[in-house]
This record gives sequence, structure tokens and C-alpha cells, in this order.
Amino acid sequence: EMLGSGLRPVTNPSEILLSQRDEASSGIAIGTLLEGNRPLLVEIQSLVTTSNYGMAQRTATGYDSKRLNMLLAVLEKRCGFRLGMKDVFLNIAGGMRMEDPGMDLAVIAAILSSNEDIPLPPHTSFAGEVGLNGEIRPVARVDQRISEAAKLGMKKIIVSKFNKDGDFPGIEIIRVGRVDELVSVLFG
Repeated sequence: EMLGSGLRPVTNPSEILLSQRDEASSGIAIGTLLEGNRPLLVEIQSLVTTSNYGMAQRTATGYDSKRLNMLLAVLEKRCGFRLGMKDVFLNIAGGMRMEDPGMDLAVIAAILSSNEDIPLPPHTSFAGEVGLNGEIRPVARVDQRISEAAKLGMKKIIVSKFNKDGDFPGIEIIRVGRVDELVSVLFG
């Protein structure tokens, strides 16, 4: 990190990538990313709003726009959310560029939160890949992702029910198999 006095080593990069807020906001989810061998927690920001123009916009900063379109199609087809006439903006906080499919679950959670205008449960993170049929697929090295989330104060992590992992003290592991199960877990 560059300070006025010079460079300072960053012991935990995840702390820089997560914003500090006093109140919950809709459209924000925390995902667990693997950057090489290092697990990081990253803030996903989403804004879903009614389109004022003839064609809805899909804009992603730091995330693959084709993957975003695929996830939006899954939400439409498998969960019944009508997002076709809504603008969807997605931003990865901190200027990161992500390629990890394990962030899909966090992206979907952020989009749903913004669409419903309901903040996600506090201290909750996500790790899961979303398939075309709406299934939540397991991710690589989920144990490292869970440990990083627990270390940074997360109380819950939502992962695929197909991940083979143990119990971790200090964090509740919620397992889901499909996107519609995620909707039930998040919004009842």
C-alpha cells in the first residue's frame, strides 16, 4: 500500500478489498476468490434498475460480461426473475479483475439483493459456481475459502452442497444445491 511516507506491506489484502460500512446496503455481496494460491474476500457491487431506454444495459467492471449475461439468463429461466427490461451494473470493488467461477454465487446474490432492494444478511460470504440448469457446483479449495472468511469475521458462508468439506469453528456453513434454494435462504 502506498502511503505519504512510502510503501507499507499489506498483511491481509482482503481487508483492503472490503469496504467499511455502518449500515447494510442492497446490492452488495462478499465473495471468496482464489487469486493463485491465495484466498481473498472481495466485495461485489450490483445495481439493478428499470431501463429508461429501449434496450437494457449490461455493464460489468472487473467481471466477464458474457458470464454476467449467462447468470442473468439462469435467473430468468430457472428462478422466474424478470430482468430482461432492467439495466444491470456490476462492479468488483478495489479494481480487481476476476476469472474465478467460484464467484458466481456472490454475483447472483448481489444482483438479487439489488433487484429486491433488500440487503443481504450481514457477515455472510459466498463461494460457488452456477451452472446453466441453476445448480450450484462445487469450487476448488473450498476449505481455504471458508478459513479466510472465518478469519475476516464472516459468521456464515454459503457454498455448494456438493463440496466435501468439514466443519470450521466460528463460521456457519450453509449448503445449497440450486439457485432457487439460495433465494429461499436469503429472502425466506
